[in-house]
Amino acid sequence: MGCNFCRNFEHHNILGLYIIVVLVAAMVECSSLNYTKYNKQVSSLRFNRIIKHLDKINKRPVLTIESPDGDIIDCVHKRKQLAFDHPLLKKHKIQKAPKEMPRGIINNVKKDNNNNNNNEDENGSSNEIVGEGERGAVVKRQEWQMWHLNGTLCPKGTVPIRRSRVDDLFRAKSLYHYGKKQPRTPFSRRIHSDAPDVISGNGHEHAIAYTRSSEEIYGTKASINVWDPSIQAMNEFSLSQIWILSGSFDGPDLNSIEAGWQVSPELYGDNRPRLFTYWTSDSYQQTGCYNLLCSGFIQTNSKIAIGAAISPVSSFAGSQYDITILIWKDPKAGNWWMSFGDNTLVGYWPAELFTHLADHATMVEWGGEVVNMRTNGQHTETQMGSGHFAREGFGKSSYFRNLQIVDTDNSLMNVQGISTLAENTNCYDIKSSYSNEWGTYFYYGGPGNNPQCP
Repeated sequence: MGCNFCRNFEHHNILGLYIIVVLVAAMVECSSLNYTKYNKQVSSLRFNRIIKHLDKINKRPVLTIESPDGDIIDCVHKRKQLAFDHPLLKKHKIQKAPKEMPRGIINNVKKDNNNNNNNEDENGSSNEIVGEGERGAVVKRQEWQMWHLNGTLCPKGTVPIRRSRVDDLFRAKSLYHYGKKQPRTPFSRRIHSDAPDVISGNGHEHAIAYTRSSEEIYGTKASINVWDPSIQAMNEFSLSQIWILSGSFDGPDLNSIEAGWQVSPELYGDNRPRLFTYWTSDSYQQTGCYNLLCSGFIQTNSKIAIGAAISPVSSFAGSQYDITILIWKDPKAGNWWMSFGDNTLVGYWPAELFTHLADHATMVEWGGEVVNMRTNGQHTETQMGSGHFAREGFGKSSYFRNLQIVDTDNSLMNVQGISTLAENTNCYDIKSSYSNEWGTYFYYGGPGNNPQCP
């Protein structure tokens, strides 16, 4: 299947369509991931709709890069990216860089990774040693993605976008659900009055830390330990992320900006940890999506591909790798910017996308989330973080470190106190602490199904 497969696909006849999709189904079933068999009869009408949807979201590339992990990265002209299909962004002018960075950032900001610095190799990777943990294992900052191994970079003026393919949509429940989280149902199921409403239907479970500030919040920064947790079923996932929230948890108007890493076989077709983003302005009902799978987020960077695999990952009792993510609201232009690693600007969510977040955030959450589908009537074996409980500590449990928020003065402030929450501590738990080197931090995660978590 060549690079132009998706664009030429619609010219095949119905018989050809049927043959191709049967082959795709076979590839999914024969996957080395060892997930539950996935088989679904799909009509030729849906085949045609899949191709039309692919034509819509896959913009014509200037250059195509084949990643060693099987991904195809399209280098799309930055003004032709899907974001500008959004009706509110038709006349939007790309903001090349934020008008103002948060105060307190030490390192120089990199608007685009076309120019390497001393910590980067020729492919744009960075493995800067940033410290040691409690048991002496090395902590390294991770800014490297697998598609960089190809040695080819996207040309200046383009942005790298992971191409969606037929098998990606074939795994989705429907075209509408492709790249979307399921809505919260019901909206309000709280553990106690001051806790965030993260308890939802659809089997989602969490181990999170959160802060409520008496003042308005304009962003957050944290370093997130990267692992490759095992996933039991195709339609389950495990992620570690930041949430920036505003609006009501018990209604349909919650605004959320999210970023971190996730392992999702259904979305990506493998079990690799991948950099991801998400946004919604209506509590996941209609708006928003993962990564660049719908219009909204505007990418400005030519080396960071949202949705691409992160490598290497942390090893048990060995080297620990983490990514640093900063999301903040530009106080002058009003857009929510994201930087990755050593202050590399990735892109932004335009203020036009939001209602409550068009002004400010009221809460920040950090932590892990899994989907528990209770296959065979038992709690899932899908792991959160490293798959080990918080009590096992550095090198064994996953962590978030150096938690900060952006205040009303556009200054990065160390988080002084956090609350923690986990629905079932026998399955996944969380433990917070403080140190001079790591500031406010926490360990979290777990194995899922075990004798105490049936």
